[in-house]
Amino acid sequence: MKIGVYLCACGSNISDKINFQEIKVVVEKIENVAYVTNLDMMCSYEGLKDFEGHLRVHQPDRVIVAACSPRDHENTFMLAMGNAGINPYLMQMVNFREQLAWVTSDSDRATQKAIQLLKGACSRVVLHESLGKESIDLNSDVLIIGAGPAGLKAALTLAQADRRVTVVEKSPMMGGKAVRYEELFPKMECGPCMLEPLEAQIVHGPYAGNINLITLAEIIEVKGFFGNYIVKIKKNPRYVDIHNCIGCAECVNACPVSIDNEINFGMNKKKAMDFTFFGALPNATYIDMKSCLRSKGEDCQACQAACPIQGVVNLEDKEETIEKNVGAIILATGHSLYDVSKFPKLGYGHIEDVYTSMQFERMLSASGPTGKQIILKNGLEPKTVAIIHCVGSMDSHHAPYCSGVCCQSGFKYNYEFHHKLPGTKVYHLYKELVSPGKDSYGLYNSAVHNQDASFIRYNNIDDLEIDAHHGQKSLFYRDATGHKHRINLDMVVLLPAVVPNADSALLAQILDVGTDKMGFFEELHGIVDSTKSKVKGVYLAGSCQSPKDIKDSMTQGSAAAGNILSVLVPGRQLDIESITAWVIEEKCAGCKVCSSVCPYKAISFQEETKKSIINAVLCQGCGTCVAACPAEAIVGNFFTTEEIFAEIKGVLA
Repeated sequence: MKIGVYLCACGSNISDKINFQEIKVVVEKIENVAYVTNLDMMCSYEGLKDFEGHLRVHQPDRVIVAACSPRDHENTFMLAMGNAGINPYLMQMVNFREQLAWVTSDSDRATQKAIQLLKGACSRVVLHESLGKESIDLNSDVLIIGAGPAGLKAALTLAQADRRVTVVEKSPMMGGKAVRYEELFPKMECGPCMLEPLEAQIVHGPYAGNINLITLAEIIEVKGFFGNYIVKIKKNPRYVDIHNCIGCAECVNACPVSIDNEINFGMNKKKAMDFTFFGALPNATYIDMKSCLRSKGEDCQACQAACPIQGVVNLEDKEETIEKNVGAIILATGHSLYDVSKFPKLGYGHIEDVYTSMQFERMLSASGPTGKQIILKNGLEPKTVAIIHCVGSMDSHHAPYCSGVCCQSGFKYNYEFHHKLPGTKVYHLYKELVSPGKDSYGLYNSAVHNQDASFIRYNNIDDLEIDAHHGQKSLFYRDATGHKHRINLDMVVLLPAVVPNADSALLAQILDVGTDKMGFFEELHGIVDSTKSKVKGVYLAGSCQSPKDIKDSMTQGSAAAGNILSVLVPGRQLDIESITAWVIEEKCAGCKVCSSVCPYKAISFQEETKKSIINAVLCQGCGTCVAACPAEAIVGNFFTTEEIFAEIKGVLA
C-alpha cells in the first residue's frame, strides 16, 4: 500500500500556524506512507495542475489531502484525482484550516493536533475502496401540480425548452387566485389582463402542443424516483368537451338550477351548468353534478339540448384514471387563507358587511358579484370602513409568522376606496406594517398620506370586537398603549394570514415530501435551495412553500423549471451518487426502523422478502439509517463502521 500525503499551505492561513517540516518528519515514518508533499493554494488553477501532475508521476494507491474543509473543496480534489487516473474515493481529507489553524492559537499544539489527525487519516484511508458511479436512463417529461401563476410559468418555461409537461389542476380553470383579482399590487395592473397572455400561450400558443392541462383532477398515487416517476391522476368528469366548446353560454341559459356561486363566496348565484366565471380559461362550461337535477334522479337534458354543437355536452362522462411517466414533479398548489371564523368577535359570518380580503377582491372584480361596485348589503355605498390587518398572523396560537402580502392588499384597498369612493374614511388596524421591495412603498406612502386614512396599532387580535345593534356596526378596540376606543362602521375587510392548503398534508404523504411546522411544503434549504424539496426530483414553486406574492411565485416557478432543465436532459443518463447506503440482506430483521428515520424517503420495505431496500437514486448518504439500524445491517459507502473506527483509533494511538 502506497499513501501519498499532500499538505496545503493555503497561503498563510495554515502555514503560519503549523510546522510543516515537523509534520513531514513524523508522518513519513507512518506505515504505508510513501511521501509527504507541500503544495501552496491547492485549490487554485496552478495548485490543481501541480497536484494532478504529482499524482500522475507517483501514482499512489491512496491519497490524503490536508487543507480546508471538505465542504469547500473535497469535490475539487476528487475531480483532480479522477483526471490523474485514480479513483476519487481513495482519498481522505483532513481539515487543517477550520479545525486547526483558525481555532488553535498555540503553534506547537496545532502541529501536534495535525499529526494526530493525519495518523487517523492514514489508518482510515487504507480501508477505502474504489467506488464507481452507475447511470440509468431518465425521463425528461415533467408533472406540475397546480395551474396558478407559479405552475403556469414553470410549464411554459419547460415547454419552450421542448419538454413535455402535464399540468394537473383540481379546479375547472387555470390562473389560481391571481386571475380572480381585478387589480394587482403594487402597480395596480389588471390581473386577468396580465395573466391572459401566459394562459393563452398555455392553451393555444406555439408551445401548447408540449403542455397537457388536466382540470378537475388530483394526484392519487406516485411511485418511482427522480428521473423515473409513475403518477396516477384521477380526472373528475366535466361533462363538457373543452376542446370543442365555443363558450356561447346557450347551455347556461337553458339550465334550470341556480346555486350559490362558490367563486364569489355565495355573494351571488350561478347555474349548475356554468362557467367558473366569465373570462376564465379554459373558456368552457362544466356541470356541478352535486347540484344538477340528474344527481337527484331526474332525466334533465336541457343543457345538452341547447348546445349548438353535437357531442360537446356529454352527460355520460365518467371519472377516469390517467397514468403518466415523468422524470420530475413541481408542486405549485398555492395557498389558502386563515379561517377567520376562529375569531368570532370580528363578526365574520354573523354580522353583515364583514368580508375577507378574497371576498372583497371579488367585489372589486368586473366578473364579481357586484360588477366592481363597492356596496353594502343594503345597496348603499360605505362611508366608514375598517381594514383589519394581521388576522391570525404573528400569533403563536394561529399563524406564528408574517404573511407579507396582507399589508400590500390593505394599501391597495385604501387606494380603491380613495379612487372609487372619494371621502370614505378608512381605518387600518395593524400589528406591524410591511412594505418591502422597490415598488411596494408607493401604495404604502399613498395610504399613510391620505387624509381619509388612519392607522391604529393594536397588540392582540382579541383586543378587537365588532358589534352590531339596530343596523349600526361598531368596532371596539384597545390600541397598543392600552386605551379603549370605539368607531362606528359601515364595512369591515379582514386580511387573513396566508396558510397552506387543507390538502397539503395528504399530497405530502402521497409524494413522501416533508412539510414544515406551519404545514407548508418544506424546502431543501430556505436560502440556497428553496425550489427543491428534500426528496430528489420534487420541486417547489409559489406559495405552497411559503407566503409570497405573484411576482415571487412566478420567479420561483421559473427557477424550479431551470433546476429541472439543468438535470433532465433528453438522451442524458442519470448518474447515481456513489456515497450511498446499502442493506446486508442476511442481517436485516425487517424492523423498518431505517425507513422511519430516512429524511429522503429512500428506503422501502419488500413484503415478499421482509427486507428493507435502499434506492440509490434517492439516497443522499447522510448515514441516519446506518446509525439507527439495531442489527448493523446497513453499510454507508465511504463511511463504513470499520473506516470510522480505524480513524478514531489512529487519532488516539
